[in-house]
Amino acid sequence: MARTGVWLIGARGSVATTAIAGAAAVRAGAAPPTGCVSDLPDFAEAGLPGWGELVFGGHDIVDTPLVRRVEQLVRGGVIPARLADLVWTDLTVAEGEIRDGATRDPARLIGDIASFRRRNRVERVVVVNVASTEPACPPHPAHNYLADLDRALHSLPASSLYAYAAMRASCGYVDFTPSTGAWLPALDELAHVIGVPYAGRDGKSGESLLRSVLAPMFARRALDVVSWSGTNLLGGGDGATLADPAAAASENAAKQRALEGELGDRVDGRVHIDHVPALGDWKTSWDHVLFEGFLGTRMTLQVTWQGCDPALGAPLVLDLARFMAVADEPGPVQALGFFFKDPVGSGPHGLAAQYDALRDWAYR
Repeated sequence: MARTGVWLIGARGSVATTAIAGAAAVRAGAAPPTGCVSDLPDFAEAGLPGWGELVFGGHDIVDTPLVRRVEQLVRGGVIPARLADLVWTDLTVAEGEIRDGATRDPARLIGDIASFRRRNRVERVVVVNVASTEPACPPHPAHNYLADLDRALHSLPASSLYAYAAMRASCGYVDFTPSTGAWLPALDELAHVIGVPYAGRDGKSGESLLRSVLAPMFARRALDVVSWSGTNLLGGGDGATLADPAAAASENAAKQRALEGELGDRVDGRVHIDHVPALGDWKTSWDHVLFEGFLGTRMTLQVTWQGCDPALGAPLVLDLARFMAVADEPGPVQALGFFFKDPVGSGPHGLAAQYDALRDWAYR
């Protein structure tokens, strides 16, 4: 397959930096592709771009270079120290392809992506939003109608402006965050008109991954879930962002929709998010499930999950870039719901059913 451009929104963040460094390490044979679903035997014949065919660039509003970010991630125990020197050249090349994202000018955003495509002679570009979570977008009439959208670009949240620019540049777009992104009727129409795919939203890498496995267990065994509550302790940029109640509301809404999509009913309980800066890029989540069995007997399940956000999210970003590179349908790619808490479209929510749908789609 021809080379594929991966344009990352939030390109100097922890997840993006880990994805770029990880792809370089896998390409060099210095690390196995652990955690990369796209490298499983089920997808060996799916025609996905190889590790040596991925070219990275992106937008960001911070100016800490990738090499410095890797040094920080090494100190935080995210990236092994032995890999830092090995991937230095790849990081330097990718750093040269990162542009300032602090603009509301869609023409400039589109131009940055288009010039990246020409300069690197890539056949396709996939744009992946891994930037910080935004507060929910307030309703705006123009967001529902493509005919009005070009006159109302000033009202779009940043994630949706990036989605607009990606589509206008004829690129597939992925929402890896719970931000609004392509989740607007006018942008869905634009994707169909231009003929580009999009997918999202909110990468399923930690607590929600567990929920997508455990919730079907209760449903298939006809056990009634009365409440499902949780507490998340988050460090790093993600924790700082989600300390804002408005941003946390978007995250919680995605978690709740995914849970109710599998269980079928409204479930009491919510997730409480605490920012603990000392945790860095690590997180701890605790879930408490109250459920009823035969004759109304009440029982509980408690689960604790401890993980590293960049190490969990980066392989999924690489997976999504590889799968989107072969997506040829305009509009939402429902089969990629496997990767998301709040997937676009009407596909299944349980992880096993989502995996089957992904595998079948890849071979079609």
